[in-house]
Amino acid sequence: MDLTAALENLVPALETGLAEVSSLARLEDIQVAFLGRKGALARLMSRLPELPAAERPAFGRAANAVKERLAALLEDARLRLGREQEAADLARFDPSLPGRLPWQGSLHPITLVMEEISDVFQAMGFEIASGPEVETDFHNFEALNFPPDHPARDMQDTLFVAEGVVLRTHTSPIQVRAMLERKGPPVAIIAPGKVYRRDSDLTHTPMFHQIEGLLVDSRVTLAELRGVLTMFVRQLFGRDIAVRFRPSFFPFTEPSVEADISCILCAGTGRAQNSPCRVCKGTGWLEILGAGMVHPNVFSAVGFNPETCSGFAFGLGVERVAMLKYGIGDLRMFFENDLRFLAQFS
Repeated sequence: MDLTAALENLVPALETGLAEVSSLARLEDIQVAFLGRKGALARLMSRLPELPAAERPAFGRAANAVKERLAALLEDARLRLGREQEAADLARFDPSLPGRLPWQGSLHPITLVMEEISDVFQAMGFEIASGPEVETDFHNFEALNFPPDHPARDMQDTLFVAEGVVLRTHTSPIQVRAMLERKGPPVAIIAPGKVYRRDSDLTHTPMFHQIEGLLVDSRVTLAELRGVLTMFVRQLFGRDIAVRFRPSFFPFTEPSVEADISCILCAGTGRAQNSPCRVCKGTGWLEILGAGMVHPNVFSAVGFNPETCSGFAFGLGVERVAMLKYGIGDLRMFFENDLRFLAQFS
């Protein structure tokens, strides 16, 4: 068979093959057989030098026309098979079946608790303030009545970035910055954020979250502190929660207190299921936060007159509140990125 006749036979040969095609995969095989780099048309074109020079242009034009015809037949077959596949899929579709909702993420439980706590204090008139996580020694320690070599610094387990520069160990520096910026009362802020300490064990992590608060005015007393914190705790955990305050020590407050709430698991009885409560260890109380009246030295460091203004400050660990609120027994669960755990908060 001469080349021209073989070229003309490609179109009917493809039409015969396409009549028997029932899948897109088989259609791809046929396309490769006819139009691939080693397909039937390519093999004929490779024999072009066998023709006399005068016949080669006409053969080339005929080959291009055949190629276009082959491509059109293949495209028509592809469209036909696509329609058949779509019709088959629709025939199997049951519109009465329930839809499949896409997977949705959720806010982290720490974020949820921080937002809830912030909402409670904002409703009482506190503003949200923020500050840098890398702080100077002055803002993090000295302005808060932590002079150099003070033994209270040991409790902070500081991570130093450079000489006189630390990763903040609490969000109290935000309070210092707020007072320096406003230059006088009134000040009512809460300071949520990450803090860093050289801790890593079952109950501590080197990075955790705190929310601290500050209220400064002309005649603020410990009674207002008690009222604000009692209201906050009951908004967060329920009106039946009992609150007590115990004397404590913090360098930046005087007097200082720690606030306890009645145990959420045993309702303050100290016993759960006829045995000592594992959460409160049988005491019936859980420590929730530290607080106190702002120390006069702190007011002096930020330019406030301790003779004419007074205020209170408080601070709490967000992870601890989240563990109590959601009944989480292991602090590490917050940082392991286990989707089975996190999906429960969606």
